[in-house]
Amino acid sequence: MPAPDIYHHVVKNALTKDGWTITHDPYTLSFGQRNVFVDLGAERLVAAERNHEKIAVEIKSFHGASDVRDLEMALGQYVFYRSLLARFEPGRKLFLAVPYSIFVSTLDEPIARPVLEDLAVACLAFDPHQEVIVTWTT
Repeated sequence: MPAPDIYHHVVKNALTKDGWTITHDPYTLSFGQRNVFVDLGAERLVAAERNHEKIAVEIKSFHGASDVRDLEMALGQYVFYRSLLARFEPGRKLFLAVPYSIFVSTLDEPIARPVLEDLAVACLAFDPHQEVIVTWTT
């Protein structure tokens, strides 16, 4: 199992503050003899529907030499996990979690927006100091 991202506990706390219950830490996807590990699985009750909303969250810190290279790597992992998740548990939505500063400086830039839209990447941006979710995109 890979080491957790440096923001693992921050995102976990932020999701809990936002009303989510952490159900998996990590969320394991098993196919054949291989496993992959999405950082977190969570759910919350949707009161109006009396149903549970389920998500999986892959956390990325973007601490490499290039934010664009980090984005390339994160998108590859996101698409890979989303494809497996669609077969394993199709009702669970995958989110890419990044610090809000990275969301603004990289994901919301003209070079990234078309790719994120084309790939239908769902994101959540968090404030690592306050441990809160700042924005969700779907």
